Amino acid sequence: MSLDDWYLVFVSVCLVLVLVACAPVAVALLPSREESFFALAVLGEEGMAELYYPGDDPQIEVGEEVHWTIYVNNQMGEVQYVAVRVKLLNSIELAPNSTSFSPSPSPVIYEVRRVLLDNETLLYPFSWSIENVEPVDDFLEITQLSMNGGSVGTRVIAEGGSNYRFIIELWVYDDDFKDLRFGWRYGDGLRCAWNQVWFNAALTVS
Repeated sequence: MSLDDWYLVFVSVCLVLVLVACAPVAVALLPSREESFFALAVLGEEGMAELYYPGDDPQIEVGEEVHWTIYVNNQMGEVQYVAVRVKLLNSIELAPNSTSFSPSPSPVIYEVRRVLLDNETLLYPFSWSIENVEPVDDFLEITQLSMNGGSVGTRVIAEGGSNYRFIIELWVYDDDFKDLRFGWRYGDGLRCAWNQVWFNAALTVS
């Protein structure tokens, strides 16, 4: 090989070594693609994931006020129109299905709608109390709730008044669907978010 050939080989090897050395740095400097998502949570009276009931007792008496905060965070990379839908269930009624992305079939008793900017967080105060509960044999039926100052009629029955639950679902406006739907699109699939908080109803008046 001539001197020029050796020089060409030397330059080529040096270029390869430089590229190998710089590759990790280039990858680190490139903006990473993060997963788009929503976060949904129900927080207790002090804005934490605790103290959901007065005196930390899930046995809720008629007229006893419960104070929560509904937390929603938009990490979808763009503005989103969302709805938080609240439903009251007993232990045997169907909750949302995260596999089939199906909401609970129970009726909505309270709803909050908001437009959220990218990376915006909604902290929505949510206060409720039982206004009326009726005994039915060995069961108790909640017939009236107060939710953020408004009265809401219900007909949810539970044995001994035990194991009621609030279901909180996140619905997102879908451009293709032209309406709100339970969950949101992610790639070729769907994602969804929902919470539930359990409590017991008591006949006594606080």
